[in-house]
Amino acid sequence: MTAAMTADTDLAVHIVDDEEALRDALAFLFASRGIATRLWPSGEALLAGWPQPGCGCLILDVRMDGMSGPQVLDALSAQEGGVDALPPVIFLTGHADVPLAVQSLKAGAFDFVEKPFNDNQIVDLALSAIALRRDRVAAARDRLNLEQRRASLSAREVEVMVLMLQGRLNKQIADDLGISMRTVEAHRSRVLAKMGARNIAELARMLS
Repeated sequence: MTAAMTADTDLAVHIVDDEEALRDALAFLFASRGIATRLWPSGEALLAGWPQPGCGCLILDVRMDGMSGPQVLDALSAQEGGVDALPPVIFLTGHADVPLAVQSLKAGAFDFVEKPFNDNQIVDLALSAIALRRDRVAAARDRLNLEQRRASLSAREVEVMVLMLQGRLNKQIADDLGISMRTVEAHRSRVLAKMGARNIAELARMLS
């Protein structure tokens, strides 16, 4: 494995191809656009070095010595618990392999590029894939953060939050739970603070 990194991006394009000349040509192409790359000579090498937290997208040749591109995708998908957990995958394919590439799209691949490819096309696809990867990572981080906030609520605070989201007023919540309005107000304030919401409307949007 060789690597070519730049400081312009925190996510790299990982290129998996058994042709060294093609790997180097793609690395040079992406470097000219300020995009980091990591190069792998085979699917087996990639799998041996997986996981790669800094992987923004994968470019896999469909036909390689050893494991094929779709086989690598299947192995990574099984390892990570599904295609959605993986960086987006772009396949490089010859004309004869287009049906196989289309089948891989149905299995969750991001796109495919037919050889010989247009330089701008493959770079633009990679940039779109990296943007999608960033969005997925951010969404997963937000979900985890929300789960952690909910887990910080006490059992009583959860009860109050559920009634708040149902539109119940403080007096109604106090009657429902058999507690004082002052206690409800204290719980309500803590719920909003722990959840990081300014008001009930924002809380409802966060949990929708």
